[in-house]
Amino acid sequence: MLAILLLFTACSSGDGEMETTAFTEGTAPAGTSAPENNGSPAPDFTVLNSDGEEVKLSDFFGKPIVLNFWASWCPPCKAELPDFDRACKAYEGKVTFLMINLTDGQRETVEVAKSFIAEKGYTFPVYFDTKYEASYKYGLSSIPQTFFLDANGNIIAQATGMITAAQLEQGIGMIYTE
Repeated sequence: MLAILLLFTACSSGDGEMETTAFTEGTAPAGTSAPENNGSPAPDFTVLNSDGEEVKLSDFFGKPIVLNFWASWCPPCKAELPDFDRACKAYEGKVTFLMINLTDGQRETVEVAKSFIAEKGYTFPVYFDTKYEASYKYGLSSIPQTFFLDANGNIIAQATGMITAAQLEQGIGMIYTE
């Protein structure tokens, strides 16, 4: 439960400023359950799609994947979502975007997240981590976090914190070439 509390309180820096972070390569921080970013297999998990049906990460292997963890109450998450929406449209059919909403059922509900997405006009697919399975398997202690997976489901890079459009493109370039 402490990990979930940390997950929902570590969205931005203490001074209210949004943090932008570069990519991490190598191993996960000591004491976390986060996977390594050196081509190791991505941990599989089950989340709900917008219709309430269970889907697994492994269902999407075969194309490169951008895996982003976010919530509608998180200012850095909200700041980067327009870039993810544009990239999802630009790479449609070439790169899969899995936008994983951290749905705790209180602060963030499926209804709140769906309403936020509709209000903003985002078209990327949203998946709901209602049982914290995905966030636990990826050792999240703050959001947003983005993982870049190759078509075989291996983690190539990770970014903790808000990323810019240029950093998103850089990450996509690490997993996809035309």
